Amino acid sequence: MNVLLYLVPAALSLGLVGLAAFMWSLRSGQYDDLDGAAVRVLSDDDLVDAPGAAGRK
Repeated sequence: MNVLLYLVPAALSLGLVGLAAFMWSLRSGQYDDLDGAAVRVLSDDDLVDAPGAAGRK
């Protein structure tokens, strides 16, 4: 039972650290552009700039 004196505060402190990291990521704008990466994946702009790609079209 004495181990609970160490585990409960450790679990609470780790939870607070995780919550603080999540709140920091919200405030720093990490989740602002949710659709940007999904749209960039679909674009084929890199194929035009590749060397030798002009002859393949």
